[in-house]
Amino acid sequence: MIQRIQTIYLFIVMLLAGVLPLFVSLWSNAEEGEVYASQQLWILVAYYASVLLALIAVVLYKKRKNQFVVNRLNMILNVFLLGFFVYRSLNISGESNISEKGIGMFIPVISIVFLVLANKAIKKDEDLVKSVDRLR
Repeated sequence: MIQRIQTIYLFIVMLLAGVLPLFVSLWSNAEEGEVYASQQLWILVAYYASVLLALIAVVLYKKRKNQFVVNRLNMILNVFLLGFFVYRSLNISGESNISEKGIGMFIPVISIVFLVLANKAIKKDEDLVKSVDRLR
């Protein structure tokens, strides 16, 4: 389980979505100051749902097809989160108030990249198992 590369990728996703949003600001402006994921409940829930899906995918190491599907669901969740951040960043006015987009908005992008890498490794394992089954 731990020796597989997709498990390492999924652990990286768990660290990115579980730890970084608490320390990295999502955005800041003059009215609210710096906004973290812990201040926005549904964003925090979405990040921890991503952590939970990654943990479920790690546990499903014997069922590679289910692991693949859970990773896809995790990617969809991160795409929705990224879509909200893009919408939010386009609505932050930069002219009247001092506002800045935080680096925390890129956490879903990095998570999606590692989830794609994990799915490629899962597909590679599945193809290897199918090729060995053909030889029997």
